[in-house]
Amino acid sequence: MPTPHDLALMARYNRWMNEKIYTAANTLTAEEIEKDRGAYFKSILGTLNHVYVADIIWLQRFSEHPAHFSALAPLAKRAKPSSLDMVLYDRLPDLWEARVQMDSTITKFTSEITQFDLNQTLTYKNMAGIPMTKPFSDLLQHFFNHQTHHRGQVSTLLLQAGKDIGVTDLLALIDNV
Repeated sequence: MPTPHDLALMARYNRWMNEKIYTAANTLTAEEIEKDRGAYFKSILGTLNHVYVADIIWLQRFSEHPAHFSALAPLAKRAKPSSLDMVLYDRLPDLWEARVQMDSTITKFTSEITQFDLNQTLTYKNMAGIPMTKPFSDLLQHFFNHQTHHRGQVSTLLLQAGKDIGVTDLLALIDNV
C-alpha cells in the first residue's frame, strides 16, 4: 500500500514529467502535434487530452471519498467527460494551461491524504455506469500509473517527431530533491 509520502512523490513526478512533455511538444507546429501517428489516441494532442480527461474522471470519483478532500471540490462541480477520447482542448497552449492547474490540484489533493484515508474503500461508477468498490489506495496507484503509461507513449511520439524529452526516471527527480 502506498503511503501519503509515496503519493506526494508521485504528484511531484507527475508535475515534473508533464512540464518536460509539454515543453518539448510546445516546440512543434500545431500540425505536428495534431498529426495522426498511429497511437491509440492518434496524436500527441489526442493522447495528452486523454490523460487530462482521465484525470478529471478519477479526481471526480476521488471527490466522493468520505474524507471530502477540499482540493477536489472545484472538480466535483465540473461536467463529467462523456468519453475517454474526448478532446477538451484543441490547442496545446490551452491544454497546457489547464494541465498546470490540474497538476496543482493533484499536488494539493495528495497533501490532504492520510493513512486512514488510504485504508478506506471507494465506491464509484465506471464509464458504463456500473457501480464498483475498490481499495482507495489501489485506485490512487492506478491513477498515477495511468498517467505514466500514456506519458511514455507521448515521449515516444515526441521522439518520432525529433524531440527528446531527456531523462524520465523517477530517480532523477529524487536525486534533485
